[in-house]
Amino acid sequence: MRGKTTPVDGYLARVGDEQRAALERLRRTIRAAAPGAEEIISYGIPTFRLDGRGVVGFGASSEHCALYPLNGTTVAELADELDGFENKWPVALVKKLVKARIAENRRGRR
Repeated sequence: MRGKTTPVDGYLARVGDEQRAALERLRRTIRAAAPGAEEIISYGIPTFRLDGRGVVGFGASSEHCALYPLNGTTVAELADELDGFENKWPVALVKKLVKARIAENRRGRR
């Protein structure tokens, strides 16, 4: 993807500098946790898809940035760890969430 503009790059170009920096950090962390995942725009937000299934999405509004796990089960399982984070997500927690979503998607395929 290097050197080629993607729809996700276009999305990020439209948000403010501070939000873009936060979302780029988040994007790099998700890429590291989900090698081989495809980046798409789904429901208007950048989304990582692996094996044809959405893993996580992220986005920005005028007030905040958000990480969307795309499934309530994973959120419930990690609720205590996820509580209280806005715009600055610990790398280890994001990776744990992404890997949990990948595992959840793969369990659902069986």
